[in-house]
Amino acid sequence: MHRATVLEFEDYVRTRHDALLRSARRLVGDPLDAQDLLQIALLRTYRQWERIADKRLADAYLRRVMINTRTEWWRARKLEEVPTAHIPEASVKDSSDQHADRALLTEVLQDLAPKQRSVVVLRYCEQMTTNETAATLGMAPGTVKSTLHRALTQLRQEIARRDPDAASA
Repeated sequence: MHRATVLEFEDYVRTRHDALLRSARRLVGDPLDAQDLLQIALLRTYRQWERIADKRLADAYLRRVMINTRTEWWRARKLEEVPTAHIPEASVKDSSDQHADRALLTEVLQDLAPKQRSVVVLRYCEQMTTNETAATLGMAPGTVKSTLHRALTQLRQEIARRDPDAASA
């Protein structure tokens, strides 16, 4: 790779790192996993940097790589049940209502299928339009809308199940 191309990629990472890390954090929840996800996505994007003709679309490309990587992780996870004599109590570290609501939302987002979670994150957290979300995920706008509808319905039901007071608010 040419030196100018390397410098261009370094400049891109320097200017977009914080926003991309926020996206990764929303996709995986755990801050350390988010950093790992971003690093893997940056490495994969770096390898293809010269092939990205329109650098204005680099964010979309990199987010797509993050989503694909997160999906790979999700598929590769081991689903094992661990028997325990004591069921741990759920606790909220911060007593503020806002933090509790955010924690609950983050928890229920983890329960969504990867495709649904990707649509919700891009539409509401990244504030992309339906068409931008569709382009990023490589699907039709109608599919984005129906996936979003199903995901929001599932989120509402799960929030109502876990915290009936929050669902009425």
